[in-house]
Amino acid sequence: PRSCVADLSRNRSLALGWCAAPDEPPPALYGGDIVAFPLPAGGTMAALGSDSWWKKTLYLTGGALLAAAAYLLHELLAIRKEQEVDSKDAIILHQFSRPNNGVPSLSPFCLKMETYLRMADLPYQNYFDGKLSPQGKMPWIEYNHTKVSGTEFIIDFLEEKLGVNLNKNLGPHERAVSRAVTKMVEEHFYWTLAYCQWVENLHETRKMISMYGPFSDLLKWILCHLTKGIVKREMYGHGIGRFSEDEIYALMEKDMRSLASLLGDKKYIMGPKLSTVDATVFGHLAQAMWTLPGTRPERLIKGELINLAMYCERIRRKFWPEWHHDDDNTLYESEESSETSKTHSPLQDFSFYSRTETFDEEGTENSISHTPDTDYTGHSLFDSDVDMDDQEQCK
Repeated sequence: PRSCVADLSRNRSLALGWCAAPDEPPPALYGGDIVAFPLPAGGTMAALGSDSWWKKTLYLTGGALLAAAAYLLHELLAIRKEQEVDSKDAIILHQFSRPNNGVPSLSPFCLKMETYLRMADLPYQNYFDGKLSPQGKMPWIEYNHTKVSGTEFIIDFLEEKLGVNLNKNLGPHERAVSRAVTKMVEEHFYWTLAYCQWVENLHETRKMISMYGPFSDLLKWILCHLTKGIVKREMYGHGIGRFSEDEIYALMEKDMRSLASLLGDKKYIMGPKLSTVDATVFGHLAQAMWTLPGTRPERLIKGELINLAMYCERIRRKFWPEWHHDDDNTLYESEESSETSKTHSPLQDFSFYSRTETFDEEGTENSISHTPDTDYTGHSLFDSDVDMDDQEQCK
């Protein structure tokens, strides 16, 4: 036998709890009185009366809760039929699903990896199956049935297997600087972005997540708050999460100013030619540029650090011709390119992508040796494209 415990709280709501045995004290319930009564062998329905309205209410509520719990379990655990993936001579990129705001990914590392593949002109196929790598990482790739996770290891693997190298024009000193910048961005700047994205600005991030179904809003709420807890815990373990909000943003601003000073008036981080560090920096700065509306990093990148905004636009127009954002700031585009950008096709999910098919004028070799001075629309990508009066007005 068990006891049914009813909490008659001050807000006049009814809460039911269960005790393991009649002689055990009821659970601690706050804000009201507790009434406990034994249940006969007939069970809950017999105790409440066969003709009571409680019978229908409990049946309906219980059925709804069971259905919701089953659906949530199904979605959260990603229980789905395994798809056969043939990765022979094909790069299969596993990453998070596309958000609904037009940005390819809310993950800086997923955006970094996909941008790198486009910069290196390597055809690939996206899989948004929610399946993590054996190391529990995202993104990860499969190539000839070999699984590789971690963007740094993926790039090393592709360079060895396919002979691509975006850093072939860099000397030893420049390679060292490139790696130092990469580690600053991925091991420090990333956490300040994660704090802004998944802690302070969580309500806006939730709006961008693509999820459909009868419980999509509830699922997004659960997912976001689970992620918030994970981010806060990992930030605390990292050490940066032990500081106050203002101190975290002060660290973010120092990183962004360092990137702006390093970039200067150059076309790319290390000079006139692309390198791997550009995929890293773009993947992270794009989050501040397009996924954090009204926040401090967005105001900073679109205001005082205008060269970072132009850098992001330059890479987006060159390697993501189909990426169009409804809230684009046309300050960074000419009138002609802003019109043509509205005709971009939507981001592709599962189809193969090859930049060679989009940028025929660059040929099929490694793009690093054929970097043009114009984007796919024929317009210059140098900083001089932006009207100086507009720059002063933005400042």
